[in-house]
Amino acid sequence: MKKIYFQGTFGAYSHLAALSIEPKAKIIPCKTFDECFLKATKDPSSKMIIPESNRITGNIGIEYLIFEYRLNIYSEYFQKIEHNLLGIPGTDISEIKDVYSHGQALSQCSKFIKSHNLIEHVRADTAGSAEMISKNNDKQKAAIASSLSAKTYGLEILKKNIENEKGNLTRFLVMGKNISQPDFGKKNYITSFLFKLKSKPAALYQSLGGFAINGVNLTKLQSYPEKNTFDSYFFLCDLDGHIEDTRVQKSLEELGLHCQDFHVLGVFEADKIREK
Repeated sequence: MKKIYFQGTFGAYSHLAALSIEPKAKIIPCKTFDECFLKATKDPSSKMIIPESNRITGNIGIEYLIFEYRLNIYSEYFQKIEHNLLGIPGTDISEIKDVYSHGQALSQCSKFIKSHNLIEHVRADTAGSAEMISKNNDKQKAAIASSLSAKTYGLEILKKNIENEKGNLTRFLVMGKNISQPDFGKKNYITSFLFKLKSKPAALYQSLGGFAINGVNLTKLQSYPEKNTFDSYFFLCDLDGHIEDTRVQKSLEELGLHCQDFHVLGVFEADKIREK
């Protein structure tokens, strides 16, 4: 049976995404993102699913682990994020005083929280908050989490879709130790890679010229300081296209002339949601 690791507890949005991608796999929770990367590295037959960015709140903050472990990206998946207020069955919203969830979930539901004068409590994750509410059995306390969390921990959905903005999505990456990529065809592909430039003036400007000349579209370019330093940066980049496309190859060859470190993280089909 295939194994998929995710960060958090059962009922988390990562768990929901894993079920959508590999419903028959053995889905295993990890306490931290570091643990996910480590287990997927040690077990090449397994995969892991991690949230990379959110449409509203931006990056999740796992870039340094992508840089350190350099696992292969097999696919991307956009999970719809629908936050729900979960409480002990039979609770009325007017009874609730305290609400618990991950910091980002609380931020994404700030209008609802303020309108009901709830006191916020930041916890490590959404599903863990739901589990805590279930164990405490206190009608004055509620959690913001997924519908899967309600089902997992026997809670009642007191109010559905309490997020500030509808249509929120989190981009997940499915990653693993073994290298695998689709054959070059007529589909839409993403090539993901990281690089570190040689230390010289205007290095970034010069390194990106090849993409413009060859008509290759960069969909993501973000810089991050290397661990324990603020004067050395690496870049994470996504581009539209397959690495076997001649235009992409020429662009990356040009980039390579300016790099002291370059690594392809993966080539995978673009999620259909990008076309919408």
